[in-house]
Amino acid sequence: MGNCLLRNRCPSSRNQPEEAKNQPVKSELPVWSAERSITTEQLMRKRAEFWDTSPAYEGRKEIWDALKAAAEALENGNRDLAQAILDGASITLPSGFLSDCYDELGCRYVLPPYVLSRPTNIVTTKPEPSSDMVIPTSPVTMAPDMHLKIRLSIGDQVQDEKLPVNSLERIADVKERLRQNHNLGKSRIRMICCGKILNDKTAIKDAKIPKSFIVQVIVSTDLE
Repeated sequence: MGNCLLRNRCPSSRNQPEEAKNQPVKSELPVWSAERSITTEQLMRKRAEFWDTSPAYEGRKEIWDALKAAAEALENGNRDLAQAILDGASITLPSGFLSDCYDELGCRYVLPPYVLSRPTNIVTTKPEPSSDMVIPTSPVTMAPDMHLKIRLSIGDQVQDEKLPVNSLERIADVKERLRQNHNLGKSRIRMICCGKILNDKTAIKDAKIPKSFIVQVIVSTDLE
């Protein structure tokens, strides 16, 4: 793939300049144009190719996964979620932009503009389904066999709690329980573990949540 030059080697010594300081992620997206007009479908394929192959060159897969999730959140206008993902994965942004960032070991990650925003000359195709679409769930009847530690963020309010769950339940079931417990209605809920957004269809036991780990739960009260 023609993007391998974008990724730098990460030797044992740190690559990040010592004077570089971490800045909050900025909401501005890069403005760029493709050499030729491309469709949404072509752009999505190009992005998928980048994210699928990047871990094979350099860096840690969990950091690439976190950067992908943060890039998608930022493009959808959810800066707070992007910042939460970056903080959870200990990713540093010296310039405040996702195009140039570092992990806690000092490894550098450079993201091309086409994974951060759409080109000005994109050809619009049929709308794509939202990844945040709520998946209907059936009533949960399984008895709890564990407690899930969560940190619930609703606007400026943050609270920690232990939620009794069954390890066979899906992430979507947990979200539904949170909606009922906190009267969240149709608010969008995202659950983040180790910098990665948990998929609604994943069972808790398959989510690989470390023991005693606090899962970040971000609630967006405004429907995008």
